[in-house]
Amino acid sequence: MNKLQMNESFIPVLGSREMTVLKSQLDLIEKNVVERIWKKDFTIWSEIPNEISNRLDWLDMPTAMTNEVDSINMFVDEIRKEGFENAVLLGMGGSSLAPEVFRLTFGVRTNYLDLEICDSTHPEFIKSKVEKYNPEKTLYIISTKSGGTIETISFMKYFYNQIKSKLGSEKAKKHFIAITDPGSGLQDMAIKLGFRKVFLNNPNIGGRFSALSKFGIVPAALLGINISNLLDRAAKLANESKNSKAENIDSNSSANLGLIFGEMANHNINKLTLLITEQLKSFGSWAEQLIAESTGKIGKGILPVDGEQIKDVTSLSIDRLFVFILLKGDSSFDAIISELKSHDLPFVKIVFNDIYDLGAEFFRWEFATAVAGWKMQLQPFDQPNVESAKIVARNLISQYKSSGKLPIVNSTLSENEIEFIGATDKKNIRDAVTDFVEKSKTEGSYICLQAFINPTEVSEKKLQQLRHVLLKKYSLPTTLGFGPRFLHSTGQLHKGDNGKGIFIQFVSEIQNDIPIPENAGDDESSFSFGILITAQTFGDRKALVDNNRNVITLKINNDVPKNLDLIKNYFE
Repeated sequence: MNKLQMNESFIPVLGSREMTVLKSQLDLIEKNVVERIWKKDFTIWSEIPNEISNRLDWLDMPTAMTNEVDSINMFVDEIRKEGFENAVLLGMGGSSLAPEVFRLTFGVRTNYLDLEICDSTHPEFIKSKVEKYNPEKTLYIISTKSGGTIETISFMKYFYNQIKSKLGSEKAKKHFIAITDPGSGLQDMAIKLGFRKVFLNNPNIGGRFSALSKFGIVPAALLGINISNLLDRAAKLANESKNSKAENIDSNSSANLGLIFGEMANHNINKLTLLITEQLKSFGSWAEQLIAESTGKIGKGILPVDGEQIKDVTSLSIDRLFVFILLKGDSSFDAIISELKSHDLPFVKIVFNDIYDLGAEFFRWEFATAVAGWKMQLQPFDQPNVESAKIVARNLISQYKSSGKLPIVNSTLSENEIEFIGATDKKNIRDAVTDFVEKSKTEGSYICLQAFINPTEVSEKKLQQLRHVLLKKYSLPTTLGFGPRFLHSTGQLHKGDNGKGIFIQFVSEIQNDIPIPENAGDDESSFSFGILITAQTFGDRKALVDNNRNVITLKINNDVPKNLDLIKNYFE
């Protein structure tokens, strides 16, 4: 064999780098990696089974979940008959990203439920989600694998109290369901509070691999998606992912995608740049968590670059692998693809026949990530650095509870309505920020914007404009994450990779804070969502600093969009 085979839905174009992937393919065959993955052999990734042997049942979901289709659809029919029109999912990371992709890709089928995601601890965002829908017609989905995620449980307690105050306790509990693992704290709370339904998921699946489990499929069914069709597509792809011999390995696009990811990363082509059809573009956020959290550890990592405005590939750093995910007939990226070919830059083109191929794509990327972990010699199912920021945040909250104050780093200079957090010898914000980026950048660097602010459409637009200016000025890959959402996604990679990130944090002044109840159904509170998001901001800052990362923090005291424009102007 001397060339990677192609079909109309999976087209790798690697140019001069193809031979290294072909050699890896032979190694994959000789070491029976595909067969061993399907046998759930933990020794592929580690000498010990911890957080591997109990994380591999995602392999079974395309077929196992077909046994759940009838009961899930019966529940959805029950909800529809009772007049529910909307759903609000309260969750973080793997519990919320796949449902968000389903909503943004498929929309809402007539007479099914619209779906909103609540995954920010910013008080203004939370209030907007509570107030958006009439609770009489709204179902609230509490979704967390562990059953103890601080954000999700805080959401649950606040939303429960709000809905109880409007509908009364007997009626309110019929508007709440839970999706969690057996024996979790959430299961106990849901039973105690009388939730109308608790969906217990297979516990041997990690959150970021749970798209085709109940965490993704139940919300999909509420939207009116044909979940049988979705799972059938995934099952077909899963079956192809069992091909492991020399004569059929070319048809295993999942394994080949993973080989490409891993082999490119091993040669420092580790910025996975996603360019996606408009209708499918939310898939990038899900893939971002899967790839970053799975590979960003022990000084290694593949950085997903999602949502960047690529205009001229010749001006970009040469450490990028491009992946196009397109609907059949989409020619919007043809010019970029042609330019990549002419400059011998590697890319993969994936083509959907229709949006129901999304089920298969979830599985393809999960399997590819497992193979990439083997190729990169790392364990893709744990997240060893995620806890560091959480520990600091918990300590800050504990100190707040005892003293009434958050012991955070003070600002050292102020300009207009922006404050600089941390030590500097500069005279103004402009010099401090631009000098920080100039001194931090090196070969392999990327710029990461971390926004612990209300994730409004306007704020996101302004931050995307800032990304574009930074890309144009420095030719470095740029990423954007709203906090604390990204802490459950790319946060692992930020602390666990090779340390080339340049982190610009944004935190806004809290105008209208709201308390977090100590218990669902009670009014007593010892801290607020404003305190929580502030503790999370500075918890992540300290975790970055402790891992010798380059980080700068800017506090915006008023009019966030205006001051984001001002910061953008610093770099123009």
